[in-house]
Amino acid sequence: MATSFAKVNAPAVKMPGDTSPWVRTLFKVLAYTLLIGFTVIEFVPFIWALSTSLKPEAEINAGLGQNFTWLPKSLTLESYTNLFSLDQAPFARWYLNSAIVGVTTTLLTLFFAATSGYAFARIPFPGRDFIFLSILGTMMIPGVITIIPIYILLGKLGLINSYPGLILPFMVTAFGIFLMRQFFVAIPLELEEAARVDGANRFRTFWQVVMPLARPALSALTIFTFMGRWNDFLMPLIIVNDKDLYTLPLGMASFRGLYKTDWGLLMSGSLLIMIPIVIMYVFFQRYFIEGISYTGLKG
Repeated sequence: MATSFAKVNAPAVKMPGDTSPWVRTLFKVLAYTLLIGFTVIEFVPFIWALSTSLKPEAEINAGLGQNFTWLPKSLTLESYTNLFSLDQAPFARWYLNSAIVGVTTTLLTLFFAATSGYAFARIPFPGRDFIFLSILGTMMIPGVITIIPIYILLGKLGLINSYPGLILPFMVTAFGIFLMRQFFVAIPLELEEAARVDGANRFRTFWQVVMPLARPALSALTIFTFMGRWNDFLMPLIIVNDKDLYTLPLGMASFRGLYKTDWGLLMSGSLLIMIPIVIMYVFFQRYFIEGISYTGLKG
């Protein structure tokens, strides 16, 4: 009887992880406050760029001093119209160049990364692990070191000032091979064995069974590769000296002069550059996190 009474009237033991409702509410308020604050800080440059792109040139120049205003006193699309009407700055051609380089490089990277990653994950061959580790080792080499060898090689091949010169050196990446290999290792081997039992050969198994499952990794690699090529400034600066072959980052740098910067053209162009990246991220973002999570799995 005493034992049962003690069980009934014993005070409840509070687990270390338990917190009262008001403490949890306080943590949520602090977390959301920090997130909103960081979001506002991140959006301030974007709002400034948008406001500047909608101001006339006289108001932009006046606002560089103490007369800066966040909202334009008079809205105008003059900067956007001038962006596509300048003969010495063919913005539309730069946009096309970046699209050609970005899309082509991304497609080639996806092809070579998927096929190489699958080979390293599933096909046994002599020296496979050593070759894979050697490829990973190249990720430790700073990209700046490879600039001169790439330039010399492209010069001997006659690819300076050409689309192939902007595409070929970047169509295979160690990161892409690593990402796809890690994803393929995580796919259950039983799925491929079942396909082979049904009579599918290696290529058909890869194309019809494995590749549909690899959409998250392919989406993540697509975003990384396209963003890298779209925003690249250094390599086009070295490989290209013909203004008609400029990519967008290289062309936008020409709006900044030694004594004067056309802020209207620079801000309007910067906002237009963001559009493909935003569209791509919105389209692929549901696969993005899932694809990145596979890079840390077994293998």
